Amino acid sequence: MAIESIKEGVTHELVRFVADTTFADLPAETIEIAKRCIVDGTACMMAGSVEPAPTILRELAAETRGAKQARTLGRNSMMVPVHIAAQINGMSGHALDYDDTALSEEKDRSVLIHPTVQPLSACYALGEQLGVTAEEFLTAFILGFEVQVKIAEAINAEHFTGGRGFHTSGTIGIFGATIAACKLLGLDYKQITNAMGIASTMSAGVGANHGTMSKPLNMSRAAENGVTAALFAARGMTGPNNALEAGRGFFEAFGGGYDPKWIIGRMGNPWAIVYPGTSIKPYPSGVVGHPGMDTMKKLVEKHDIKPEDVESIEVRTGANVITPGPLRIPHANNELEAKFCVAFQMAAIVLRRKAGLSEFSDAFVQSLECQEMQKKVTAVLDDEIVAMGKGVIVSRITLTTKDGQQFLEESDRYYRGGPKNPLTWDEVSDKFRDASQGVLSAESVEAFLSLAKEFETLPNLNEVLDTVTA
Repeated sequence: MAIESIKEGVTHELVRFVADTTFADLPAETIEIAKRCIVDGTACMMAGSVEPAPTILRELAAETRGAKQARTLGRNSMMVPVHIAAQINGMSGHALDYDDTALSEEKDRSVLIHPTVQPLSACYALGEQLGVTAEEFLTAFILGFEVQVKIAEAINAEHFTGGRGFHTSGTIGIFGATIAACKLLGLDYKQITNAMGIASTMSAGVGANHGTMSKPLNMSRAAENGVTAALFAARGMTGPNNALEAGRGFFEAFGGGYDPKWIIGRMGNPWAIVYPGTSIKPYPSGVVGHPGMDTMKKLVEKHDIKPEDVESIEVRTGANVITPGPLRIPHANNELEAKFCVAFQMAAIVLRRKAGLSEFSDAFVQSLECQEMQKKVTAVLDDEIVAMGKGVIVSRITLTTKDGQQFLEESDRYYRGGPKNPLTWDEVSDKFRDASQGVLSAESVEAFLSLAKEFETLPNLNEVLDTVTA
């Protein structure tokens, strides 16, 4: 079929934009935000690389062996086939649920996707193998970010909000990794179209695995399969020309439909990395719980509430936060459950006035003080907050002390780390420093941050990768 006859529809719109866009087309704002995302995503890979799930993947890679094409990042770095490097780095990047989140402002949905780790994992793996420049790396990363967020905006909300129960970071994240890989490989319009078709049939990931190791596996396989789809297409494998919008295609099969207005005429207009933007997490847990944690911290500090003073805590919030939203675990018994548990998040702030990596640990979650404090927390749906729509994340907290006093606090609509109240470069750098403790030397940490600040000027990735492999 001639290319001219397939140049219509949303798949064409995405592919044409990717094929035509160069580094010179990227606005300065997208580059600056992308550099913060790269620092943040790499920080998550450092901290996550010590977790059990990435360790399992590295053990399997060592047993099965293969071509030494690209490095895994963080703890126990090793040379593995390029798609396996993307797989392992993807698992590390999401193992702690500390990576960024793109959120919608639409009433029918809130969390769109974790947008950084999939294209970043693809870029690190293929970028090393191909010896690309930082400009090529940034272009591929930003385009991968762009495509997957636009797809997440376009697909019917039932794809992930209650109805079909898919986990977008896996099902849609594969397209971000695919596009990034295609761009680095220099594929043409037809090859990228084929890669999208191949990726659509390799898409997977369900939401029921929240609180287990198989949640970051969704992200891991998205990165791995995205690279694989691009490599298949580069070797001549074909796929449908309209994989997204075709009958029995991705949108129909996974979402029951889509709205083309979120894609047609919107590629780079606005750039997704700018709007809706992304939320870089100050806490290693589901982002919809962060406003509540900040609010509880404000409350206990303002009134100097001690743990022994607390009689009860009520958190009133929306359906985008607790069931049917992601924070659906009522009581956490381990670190993975804690990431999706309001009771734990409130308990951690009351007990320690922070909720970092040391709090999101089995040792702290299972401690008697934490288990008992969780029992004092109740999370309920508030009809008024629910009516605001899923694009608004609000928590109203009432803390009652043992002497009968009540203290009320409501979360800020512009939560910390979100696009309208972003973490600064220094704050993201401090997150990288904290996440790299016990993985990298202090010298390597500072070397990485120095390189990342001027990332677009680097001739290749060698120096960067040398600093983040241990």
